[in-house]
Amino acid sequence: MPSLEHPYGRGGSRQLSAPRLRVDTPERAGLDAERLRPLARAVHDLTEGERPWAAGAVLVAGRGPVIAVQEAAGWAVRYARYDPETDRGVELPPGDRVPVTVGTPFDLASLTKLFTSVAAVQQIERGTLGIDARVGAYLPDFPAAAKHGLTVRQLLTHTSGLRPELPLYDCADDAGRLALLRAEEPVSEPGLPVYSDLNMLLLQHLLERLTGRPLDVLVHDGITRPLGMTATRFGPCPDAAATEDQRRPWAKADRGMLRGVVHDENAWALGGVAGHAGLFSTGRDLAVFCRALLCGGAYGPARILGPDFVDLLLAPPGLGFAVDQPWFMGELAGRSAAGHTGFTGTSLVLDPVTDTFLVLLATTVHPRRRAPDSTPRAAAATLLARAVK
Repeated sequence: MPSLEHPYGRGGSRQLSAPRLRVDTPERAGLDAERLRPLARAVHDLTEGERPWAAGAVLVAGRGPVIAVQEAAGWAVRYARYDPETDRGVELPPGDRVPVTVGTPFDLASLTKLFTSVAAVQQIERGTLGIDARVGAYLPDFPAAAKHGLTVRQLLTHTSGLRPELPLYDCADDAGRLALLRAEEPVSEPGLPVYSDLNMLLLQHLLERLTGRPLDVLVHDGITRPLGMTATRFGPCPDAAATEDQRRPWAKADRGMLRGVVHDENAWALGGVAGHAGLFSTGRDLAVFCRALLCGGAYGPARILGPDFVDLLLAPPGLGFAVDQPWFMGELAGRSAAGHTGFTGTSLVLDPVTDTFLVLLATTVHPRRRAPDSTPRAAAATLLARAVK
């Protein structure tokens, strides 16, 4: 049984092989079963009622190499469309709905940024990329980045000063989108935190220029294939949970009900592969991703990063990862917990101190987007934190 002083992840992080995940009891994971039991019930609560938090959800949580909770609830496809006159989704007949299972893929949205960040740190570990190198040294044809001396670290920590996003989806072609991104200048002083999708788009261009390989290949060859994450890929993903009836004025494009294609409008305009969005995955695959990072970069016989570079990735303020953010981490925050959220309703948290992880995949944008509410994410993380013995 893991302890707070010697959790499985840190104790095994320097070994050649790390234990693979298995489904077992909370007690085997060093978790209090009574305190953990409400976590499974909470997943169902989130998907019930006329206006649920999410149409469907999957939660996977555990400690060490043990998955102690693996629960699915609700619908992968519940609505045919959104009716703006009634402000409700038009439900499909019961026989046409698709239930969520623990193996249902979800559109990860901004959780994609974590994979782009790992791909970047892999290049830093290899010595082919400098963390404090200037972006202009790698992308001299991006004059705005070169002019302002933006660095790789600033992209990874969202301190470049770039605005949150650009309307790339309104450009007529790839040339226009690239010109817009190349010319974009910081709107605030570099060094100050401003969360921006543009950071990961620049990082994508940098990595592709540096390696000569597209981002989807870098993620597959460097992360998902060695870890055995066979359900994690850029779209299309036909069996994924549906997202939004995407129409103006609430959305930025008129695309109708989306299933199996990326929800983010900019990622869609870029062909579905983007540094900030585009990946689809399952709860179990993301648990493997968390486990590998908690084990210092190793899972089974595979290693995607060395322990020192995992520490670099997760140390405050985090490279791509958010660190100690109670608004979605609840009581797991405060001990160097790391993670991220995604606009479609996804999130993951891993806590190196207690060697715990929590993945919550949900479709909060089905049938249409609304104001974000991370209260259920924080509540789930708090239940896990309180179950640690």
